[in-house]
Amino acid sequence: MPVLTQPADLHSIEKLREQELEEARAIQSVMLPGEPLRTDCVTISHEFQPVAEVGGDYLDYFLLPDGMIGLYLGDVCGKGLPAALYAALAVGTLRGVHKTGQAPAQVVSLLNKRLLLRGITERYTVIQYAIFDSLRAQMRITSAGMLGPLLIRGNECSVLQLAGFPPGLFSGVSYDEFTLNLEPGDSVLFCTDGLTDARNVHGREFDLGGVQDVCRRQAGDAPAALLNHVFSAIQEFSRNCVQSDDMAAAVLHYAPSPGGTGLTR
Repeated sequence: MPVLTQPADLHSIEKLREQELEEARAIQSVMLPGEPLRTDCVTISHEFQPVAEVGGDYLDYFLLPDGMIGLYLGDVCGKGLPAALYAALAVGTLRGVHKTGQAPAQVVSLLNKRLLLRGITERYTVIQYAIFDSLRAQMRITSAGMLGPLLIRGNECSVLQLAGFPPGLFSGVSYDEFTLNLEPGDSVLFCTDGLTDARNVHGREFDLGGVQDVCRRQAGDAPAALLNHVFSAIQEFSRNCVQSDDMAAAVLHYAPSPGGTGLTR
């Protein structure tokens, strides 16, 4: 005969839920880069601010076996724990292929196929995946449903208009690669739409123009400082407003040093 137990009180249930969310956030944090990446010619930094305890934005950057540098940043549909779980699925899939050095278009195409195999209804992701060859100062980018990225050169900040279907939605799609030749001093900013969709008390969005304005003013800043200025400007812009989307961004800065080897310091 089963043993009857008293139902848990609401306080205990809420406490358990808070503990589970805290653990989920800790797990999600280890999927992010632990520190900036630095070589003799490249510095990459990032910023991640989920709107809830956990979020659906994700990113990573890393050295590839051939000495090139890989970087991806993505966003899944939805918010909160379900979005975080789907982001973990996307990251796990990417980590199974990205460090093989495959071309960005191949990686995103394989991500699309594997997400479709999972068959999770009404779930998909947008992503940009880039590989930077520091010897040629050349970046190859595949974009799938995301805005930008932004090229910061001198005191100018231009939006790269790239297109592609979000992985997890359609089978049989192909992806293109865009080649960007960097000059010394250039920076490339990748960001999710949480930055541009942030609203102020009048309902106006910060939008890409707002990000561009900050990047132009702070064009000479190191990646971490530039991101700090961008996120601070968004916080000031949206003061007294509750935001509804996660925010994630990464900046790659190219500054070759004489006689540099490209290896991490």
